[in-house]
Amino acid sequence: MRLTVLRPILLVASLAALSGCGQMAELKPRQGHHLPVAPYGRPYQSNANELLKNTSQNRPDRNVELHTRSEPRSDDPFDLPPKEDVHP
Repeated sequence: MRLTVLRPILLVASLAALSGCGQMAELKPRQGHHLPVAPYGRPYQSNANELLKNTSQNRPDRNVELHTRSEPRSDDPFDLPPKEDVHP
């Protein structure tokens, strides 16, 4: 009984999820909206696909330098003790 009710629900949910997977169209702003203006100094305005590309500022490279052995930390010049309250 429970399986006969669950099967159509799963079928409809999977078809709804797959319906948007194959959409391949050029991205455009909604009607009445505009893309951002071109940055100062750029001779052209970026399109939507260019604006969606990740730059190194958006997604910096990973630091893959692995520590193979423990090493003592160097002194931190900004690691200062707290100031003591001096009451007159």
